[in-house]
Amino acid sequence: MIKSVCGYCGVGCGVEYEENKLSGNASYPINRGSLCQKGASGLLSIHPQNRLTKPQIRENIEDDFIASTYEECIAAIAEKIKQTPKEKVAFYLSGQLLTEDYYIANKLGKGFIGTNNVDTNSRTCMSSAVVAHKKSIGADFVPLRMDDIFRANLLILAGANTAEAHVIFHNKIKKAKKQGLKVVVIDPRFTETAKSADIYLPIRAGSDIDFFNLISKRLIEEGLYDKEFVQNHINNFELLKNGLNELSSAEMLERTALCSEQFEEFFSLYKESQNIITAWTMGLNQSSQGVDKNLALINTHLLSGKIFKDGNGPLSLTGQPNAMGGREVGGLATMLAVHLGFDDESVKKVSNFWKSDKISNKAGLSATQMLEAELEVLIICHTDPIYHLPNRNKMEALMQKIPLVVEINAYENSQSAKFAHIRLPSAPWGEKEGTQTNLDRTITKQEKLGKTFQNIKADWEIFKLLAWELGYKKEFDYKNPKEIFEEYQEMTKLNSYMDICEASYDELSHKPFVWGEKIKNFLTPDKKGNLFFVQNKELSEKTTQEYPFVLLTGRTRDQWHSGTKSASVPSLLKYKELNFCEIHSADADMLGIKEGDEIRVASKRGSLITKALITECIREKTIFIPISNREVNYLTNDLLDKESFQPDYNHSAVKIERLYKK
Repeated sequence: MIKSVCGYCGVGCGVEYEENKLSGNASYPINRGSLCQKGASGLLSIHPQNRLTKPQIRENIEDDFIASTYEECIAAIAEKIKQTPKEKVAFYLSGQLLTEDYYIANKLGKGFIGTNNVDTNSRTCMSSAVVAHKKSIGADFVPLRMDDIFRANLLILAGANTAEAHVIFHNKIKKAKKQGLKVVVIDPRFTETAKSADIYLPIRAGSDIDFFNLISKRLIEEGLYDKEFVQNHINNFELLKNGLNELSSAEMLERTALCSEQFEEFFSLYKESQNIITAWTMGLNQSSQGVDKNLALINTHLLSGKIFKDGNGPLSLTGQPNAMGGREVGGLATMLAVHLGFDDESVKKVSNFWKSDKISNKAGLSATQMLEAELEVLIICHTDPIYHLPNRNKMEALMQKIPLVVEINAYENSQSAKFAHIRLPSAPWGEKEGTQTNLDRTITKQEKLGKTFQNIKADWEIFKLLAWELGYKKEFDYKNPKEIFEEYQEMTKLNSYMDICEASYDELSHKPFVWGEKIKNFLTPDKKGNLFFVQNKELSEKTTQEYPFVLLTGRTRDQWHSGTKSASVPSLLKYKELNFCEIHSADADMLGIKEGDEIRVASKRGSLITKALITECIREKTIFIPISNREVNYLTNDLLDKESFQPDYNHSAVKIERLYKK
């Protein structure tokens, strides 16, 4: 029997494989044998008909691809990189990569090619949380774990639909509810998660800062904050207090579209709860004020002292299986490896460790900035920017101008493929070995469940061969993922709070390692948490008479992003369709739309055809289209948060037109 870990969401469930059968690992602490539908179907996604099986190359994107070899393609990539200014080379990575893949790509790009343009699709999911954690807590560190809900009295879920995006964690929530946990769900949609909530608050999209500022303002005004904790452990209290004094509670409540009775019911429960956890994900992060939303939320925990204590704290829920592991090894253009920055001391540490003099002290381009930077070489690995970047028409026009686009992928049917000049097949989950870190800092090992399909290479091997072709054979002479992981472990010693060097690679598949368990205080230089006064600046796109609806986007339970893997599994198509649009019944009546009608949804940037799903479970003048609709980003706005560079996927102004009756 082979023990491994699921490669879908950030929960990171343990699995067992024996005789072509996949099941949950009953002894694994995260899931205790449970698996969601996606996880249980993992074997069916390894060898679908849409696998990319051979290297391909072409001169121009108008030409057909010609079958090639890894050697020929990698030589062509290396030659182009040698001829290109380093600031015009970029690596676009993914939370689907294992830590060893991420580490090699980051080391090659930043350490030896000399470009800090090494970023990830996690930029579009979690970067607002990363920035906020660093500003308030002192590091990209989640100060509690999923099982803390069993020691909490109240769980607040804001912009997080755990019943569909983090299924096994949601099962834990339901179990904790039976033991007395109260749950509040804050969301413009009455989601599957909201159905099991004790209190549901149908907040207006874009007003999260107002809601959390209301909590902080009341805590201060009523003297309910932890005065001793704030005095001894928190900075900027007076700054926050004075700022909130200038804000009108009535105006903030009005912007949330909640009535006073709804807020008072919530706040009574809040005051009665000794231990509180607030969890969130892309509903808050994906905003032109994503960082500020995170800071407003974290402020409530710093004021109340409900942090670094069992059953308390802000719990950021990552979406992808290794979004956190990628951040640990420096997979963001705004950081170096092991959570180090671009200050002189950090650059010196990393340069000495890698024995390189090529590291720049200037942050690189984020994934959301790359296509507008007139790149000459773009290497995309295990992700699909044309599918997932906002304002798709614009991104397509920009992508086709790049002289060399390289796609490293396990699957044939990506949306970015038609813009690529070289395509290199790589091993997916189940065919490769390495480690990943789940959303609460648990490091586990993915194991190979069988032979690699047609001798396809793992991502780390592809990056290693590219490094060799560029002349860095000695620096990248790795024989297996274990050697890479152990080098990375040594590197974590450069950062005093990362204790990953204590893990054992060989034991990780059956004995996961949780890093940072000894951290019980803030990681800022003065060991104090930082409050930040923020306010809702309403920076998102405004609705107009022509575009009167707000578009929300998000996952459905059984599909994974574009459906490259999951849409090929028949059992995963039964729960919800890939393409639909939730619309409130009052809005549908006004537009003459019936259930199942084909409708055109359009923004200033583009349009798509979808099918109406009429419901009472969404706010009026708000619609929802799942990201399993591959065309959804023809609609979305490319407004970015000014600090995290994360897109505003959840507040695009759109209009709706009925095409014809069913």
